[in-house]
Amino acid sequence: TPEQIATMDTAEANAALERYEHRLARALASVINVIDPDVIVLGGGLSNMTRLYDRVPEQWQQWVFSDRVDTSLVRNRFGDSSGVRGAAWLWDSPR
Repeated sequence: TPEQIATMDTAEANAALERYEHRLARALASVINVIDPDVIVLGGGLSNMTRLYDRVPEQWQQWVFSDRVDTSLVRNRFGDSSGVRGAAWLWDSPR
């Protein structure tokens, strides 16, 4: 699991996580540049890695075009199965 990789503390594991954080920061900086959201909520299994919530916002600063970024990066409220919950709520909706 991603959590196990994060706690392995090997050079290879750290390099993989740093590469992921770097790429995520660049991608989210593009979102911030285009729509300037108040908050970005991470979902899925990788959202359980607490280090993302400190490291990614620190890195996205270098790709955001504004001098000031007010966007917050937060963990989802209902765990990594939020997408499944949403799909279940929509299952019986009229089309």
